[in-house]
Amino acid sequence: MFDQFKVVTDPIGDSVALSAIFAVLPLLTLFVLLGVMKVKAWLAGVISLVVALIVAIAVYAMPIGQAVLSATEGAAFGFFPILWIVINAIWVYNLTVESGHFDVLRRSFERVSPDMRIQAIIIAFCFGALLEALAGFGTPVAITVVMLMALGFRPIHAASVALLANTAPVAFGALATPIVTLASVSSGANPDPRLTVDTLGAMVGRQTPILAVVVPLMLVALVDGRRGIRQTWPAALVAGVSFGLAQFVAANYISVPLTDIVAALVSAAAVVLLVRVWRPVTPADLGREPEAAAVPAARGAVDAELAGPGTVRAAAGSRSGTSTAAPALDGPGGETPPGDPRIDETAPVGRHRGDGDDLEPRPTDQVRAATAGARRIADTPAEVARAYAPYLIIIAIFSIANLGAVKTALAKEPWTVKFPWPGLDILGGNGKPLSSMTFTFNWLPAAGTLMILAGILTALILRVSVGRALRAYGRTYVELRYAIVTVMAVLALAYVMNQSGQTNTLGAFLAAAGGAFVFLSAILGWIGVAVTGSDTSANALFGALQVQTAAKAGLDPLLLAAANSSGGVLGKMISPQNLAIAAAAVGMAGREGEIFRKVFGWSLVLLLFMCVLVALQGSPVLGWMVP
Repeated sequence: MFDQFKVVTDPIGDSVALSAIFAVLPLLTLFVLLGVMKVKAWLAGVISLVVALIVAIAVYAMPIGQAVLSATEGAAFGFFPILWIVINAIWVYNLTVESGHFDVLRRSFERVSPDMRIQAIIIAFCFGALLEALAGFGTPVAITVVMLMALGFRPIHAASVALLANTAPVAFGALATPIVTLASVSSGANPDPRLTVDTLGAMVGRQTPILAVVVPLMLVALVDGRRGIRQTWPAALVAGVSFGLAQFVAANYISVPLTDIVAALVSAAAVVLLVRVWRPVTPADLGREPEAAAVPAARGAVDAELAGPGTVRAAAGSRSGTSTAAPALDGPGGETPPGDPRIDETAPVGRHRGDGDDLEPRPTDQVRAATAGARRIADTPAEVARAYAPYLIIIAIFSIANLGAVKTALAKEPWTVKFPWPGLDILGGNGKPLSSMTFTFNWLPAAGTLMILAGILTALILRVSVGRALRAYGRTYVELRYAIVTVMAVLALAYVMNQSGQTNTLGAFLAAAGGAFVFLSAILGWIGVAVTGSDTSANALFGALQVQTAAKAGLDPLLLAAANSSGGVLGKMISPQNLAIAAAAVGMAGREGEIFRKVFGWSLVLLLFMCVLVALQGSPVLGWMVP
């Protein structure tokens, strides 16, 4: 039962092609259940895991014990470090809701621009990129999606916008962890001296910046259709071009780990400066200030969604009141706008709902002023500073933790413990033990633990009592219970596929294309991220295969390795792991399939764009772009 297992790539008739038919079954099951049959994500994940186990045991002759142990390691990895990050990041958000400072932050963003299309660019694209740079692993989606909800975006639009925006910065996320991983696995499989963090980062920095230029345009199209592009293209182009240029410069000439931090800050500053001198034409039914918009699903109560053309169900949030439905846009916009003007005419201004249902004072020194029939609150500079404090704390903590000396110290015992997963004994095709059998328990330097530290400091600064903070932490687990099952099931699926050889079979099948593989290389990374939800994992999975295939087909190993990471970022938005995080955050747990269908087309369009770009970089047309 616990016999040693050796990975075989072609178990069916010594044919990779025939074996690939069975290897793809778990993925097909997952995507069909989610996208076609509309099965809840946690159930789709569990069913697909069972399929992967059956294929591993029946087709790949993996011992039952090894298959089950592989699944348990994947589930454990799904909780730590991935869910550990997401849960604690949402807890930090919940603390800001508890204190009322999230409303202050929301109003601060509104003052930059009341236009929801500009807000989508600033929050989902710029601020989300900063969060990706610092933490990654689902944190940007978890936080930006609830910020968009608070600004009046409907749940499915908030989730879709957050997922689409979380593309261009992913390759350099978590201080370029995906690039570091890619350099580690690819340099050991190919002697090319360019396969280093700096050169790989430079190459990725000549692919994803081009992607960054078009993503903000897609965001405004998702928010408001053709009208959105026509009216806000200057802001979208400024955001995309400034981000792309900054990402290119930082990756090639400054620092690979700091690439996204530099790009996010430059892009945000550029958009803020632009809207000081230029403002788009904002339609009355789109540009609004939802002062009493329901606090999103991280509080566990939202269930708002499109009920039909031009109608909106009132959200069950932190307040009660009337909700005015936004009319359908049959004109230039091409679709119903994502928000609805909810102005609370019953709740006292300057107060919010805390524990239980008792109204508690919001941050003090706020002044009421009625403008155009809507209630507005002027926040003092001190309260605005407190509202931004949690995110400044996160930036400071993560920056300190990633300083060279600190990072090296925390990577050692007792702060980081590495151990082989008990009972797991698997050899790769080369006869060496798989590195994935070693579990890294970095309990202190893990991003989730750093988030807890940030949460404690946040509670102190925002004056949230210990009892309220602990209750908020418990609620966070309850609200994310389905997402927790989904993520753990999907990571268990990924580990079974990886350690049984199913993923290797799919990679070898695509690699058989020879010279044409330069076009397909990005697809391999896309598949890896779609399955694991992580560009880091996809690079660890396929990085070596990419450079080995390059050697056999006479292609550039640097280009293919970078394409694996750049193509992988486009699978992030359709990963069940990230779909579950987004759905839980907006109160759509169990309806991940709806979000999947909303973003799948965008993912394919961007993937085709990346495939063409990589193919051109592998030809004389754009070959000069390869270092």
